[in-house]
Amino acid sequence: MAQENLERQGYGVYLPKVRQMRRRRGKQEAVVEPLFPRYLFIHLDTQSDNWAPIRSTFGVASLVRFGSEPAQVPDELVAHLKSQEGQEGLHEWAEPKMKVGDRVRVAEGPLKGVEGILLAKSGQERVMLLLEMLGKEVRTHLTTSQIESADD
Repeated sequence: MAQENLERQGYGVYLPKVRQMRRRRGKQEAVVEPLFPRYLFIHLDTQSDNWAPIRSTFGVASLVRFGSEPAQVPDELVAHLKSQEGQEGLHEWAEPKMKVGDRVRVAEGPLKGVEGILLAKSGQERVMLLLEMLGKEVRTHLTTSQIESADD
């Protein structure tokens, strides 16, 4: 909302976005979200641009400040962020890589909530877990999308 209203006023605005996998209603799905939630970059000339309308723009909570001065981000940093975007103008988060030996939790399916140890990665999208169930150790194969780190 802030981006749209600031652009309508003629400000140059950059809102970096990221595509990442989120679990919603028990399913993994790709979502697009701001890279820095609740923040966006505005290109301003500190000598000639009027900062006053920004503070009262609908959707803007406040400016990031250091003392009484608005924070300034080097143009090179914004250029670097833009250079890291893919063809769709989005950043891509690498999925967290779990290692053999890590404690994991089953995130979906009939074993949801059961914790175990990642024993092996048995293929591109498959893993083998060691689970303790009913007092016994059981090995099972699941897809990587069905597990999450137990530390979360």
